[in-house]
Amino acid sequence: MRRVVLMSALVAVCALALGALLAVGWVVAVADSAPNLNQLTPHDPRPLSEVFASNGTPLGYIYSDTVFSAVTGSQIPTTLKHATVAIEDRRFYQHGALDYQGILRAGIKDVFGGGGSLQGASTLTMQLVNNKYLDGTSYATDHDLKYKIIQAKLAEQLQKGHSKAWILTSYLNDVPYGTVYGQTAIGVGAAAEMFFDKPVWNLDLAQEALLAGLPQAPSSYNPFLFPTAARTRRAAVLQAMVQSHYVTRSQADAAKREPLGVQHNDSYALHRQPFVFDYIEQQLIQRFGLRTVEDGGLKVYTTLDLQKQQDATQAILNHQPGGPNLDSQPAAALASVDPTNGHILALASSATYDQTKFDYATSAHRQPGSAFKVFALMTLIHDYDGDPNQTYYTSKFLPAGWLPEDPTWSVHTAEETYQGTISVAKATTVSDNTVFAQLAADLGWDKLDQTAHAMGITSPLDGNPSEVIGGLRIGVTPLEMADAYSTLANGGYHVAPTILSKVVFPDGSSVNLGDPPHKQVFSDGETYAATKVLETVIQSGTGTAANYGCPAAGKTGTAQNMDNAWFVGYTPQLSTAVWVGYPQGNIPMADGFGGALAAPIWHDYMSAASDGYCGDFPQPTTSWTGTAFVGPHSASHAGPASGSGSYNGSGGSGGSGGNPYNNPTLFAQPQPAPSGGSPPPAANSGPNTGGGAPGADQNVGGGTGNGTGRGAGGGKTH
Repeated sequence: MRRVVLMSALVAVCALALGALLAVGWVVAVADSAPNLNQLTPHDPRPLSEVFASNGTPLGYIYSDTVFSAVTGSQIPTTLKHATVAIEDRRFYQHGALDYQGILRAGIKDVFGGGGSLQGASTLTMQLVNNKYLDGTSYATDHDLKYKIIQAKLAEQLQKGHSKAWILTSYLNDVPYGTVYGQTAIGVGAAAEMFFDKPVWNLDLAQEALLAGLPQAPSSYNPFLFPTAARTRRAAVLQAMVQSHYVTRSQADAAKREPLGVQHNDSYALHRQPFVFDYIEQQLIQRFGLRTVEDGGLKVYTTLDLQKQQDATQAILNHQPGGPNLDSQPAAALASVDPTNGHILALASSATYDQTKFDYATSAHRQPGSAFKVFALMTLIHDYDGDPNQTYYTSKFLPAGWLPEDPTWSVHTAEETYQGTISVAKATTVSDNTVFAQLAADLGWDKLDQTAHAMGITSPLDGNPSEVIGGLRIGVTPLEMADAYSTLANGGYHVAPTILSKVVFPDGSSVNLGDPPHKQVFSDGETYAATKVLETVIQSGTGTAANYGCPAAGKTGTAQNMDNAWFVGYTPQLSTAVWVGYPQGNIPMADGFGGALAAPIWHDYMSAASDGYCGDFPQPTTSWTGTAFVGPHSASHAGPASGSGSYNGSGGSGGSGGNPYNNPTLFAQPQPAPSGGSPPPAANSGPNTGGGAPGADQNVGGGTGNGTGRGAGGGKTH
């Protein structure tokens, strides 16, 4: 019997030894199969991407579901470090990467407690490995014994290369502390701001203890959601600090009696100029991709001029102040760019961000009315060398059938009075739609669209007749129009608009976006010729309300039924578009002319934003000489004048034998025939105003586009 007992004991010992050997072998095999630390990419948290105005003023942070604010070891209070060690890893300074006593205790607890996985025993070093290297990998699928072995191996490797101080600081910068309003605070820097609205170095003992207790169960101990549980957890941390001799009993008791003291911090969610901020974020995603923007860590420097933004907002409020109900009155939007470099300086709206998230300045596609005529003007000048002062059309009612390509389209003026035969320059000044409808028919619809796109229009155009007077299928935005007119202000060079000046990436590299390519569309002689015509719109035509006493050029626009009002104009320094209309759609407005509603806003903004600058347009470096354009619908085909007009810095005076009628504001009296040509028809001696007061949009006609982009009839379109 004794032999049997001894034999049984021997077998048991051998079995245990064999089992131990097998266990050791399994542990070694698992460790060998695991990657080394240098084979894993660390998950370094990044701060939120921050956006700045042109003067460096912060505009806000781009939203992310995680918030991180790096702090150095010296910025983290010693008591917060002690609180973390006391509650998370009491023997942190005594053991190495692993706490073998803790592992033994946890193993016994798991065996006798019937747990399915190894609980506890994780040191701060092991937790750092988990957060920084293993989280999100296939190794972290199940936190079982195999995972613990891999975690331990990597912790040993991490410990060998770094000090305890580095490990603790890294842990405090890497661990999640909880989620508020959908954003999770990573690290104590963000946690202090999120839960207490103060920097971490300004926390007191009670607040430090509260933070130290959160990583174990951030959701369960969230003080905003579960204050009782948070208070209990804070007390446990303070008790652990007493046991570790980091604080006295009286200090702990005093901290326990303090209120939680939590306070919401919305600085990460607030955006200065929120409409513009959304546009900036949209441009970032379009340029760099969603993943790059969401990952954070970007420093985004923009072209937004906060002073001009304030000027724009005030100019709008002076005339279209908005109100609590967006549907009750017209809204307004303004876009302004620097024509020399494409920098977007201001994007303003009468609406508030609480009322709508839709940005009129960059996203509202509306019918531009006669503001679109500038593209026909430039097509005439550039494609045909047509001098607008020598090219004549007859202002007259155009009944349905006048245009075979669109037999249902008719064009007339609002007052149904007409100027007779006038120059294209004069038709621009008084915004005569019947003249421009005939001009566009002769120029070619596709050429007009090509000019518009070359100057900066990005919205689709369909080559339909009514486009010349603003009857677009989709419409255009204020930013597009400001950009297009800036090509004229910049002497014929188009610079694509940009609100991004420079982006600095987390690794310190940067991309300069503030100097977009300059593409020549026209010569400066051609744009000078157009500018001299467009100056008369402000000086004596439909846009006199925009005149603020300095050289400027532009064009009014009034859509059909006066449901969209525009003024787009420029100086050598600024190109600005203003739109006024109802946000919900095309609803007629009282006195809804561009010269009445949009031009005054443009006036107020430009007079303020010009900052005292009142310089004239520079003389062209390239001489341009135009001649009378002759088309099937023109009155010029009869040869009212021969010779040519020259724009070579002399203000566009007529050349030898040219037409003296190069001032479109002078046709009140019959003029003598020029040398070498026959006089224009007598109808040129008609009144300048077309029956309206200076500054009012007159001679309106045409229509907005319908589903095919064609004109809908004889509405008001300038």
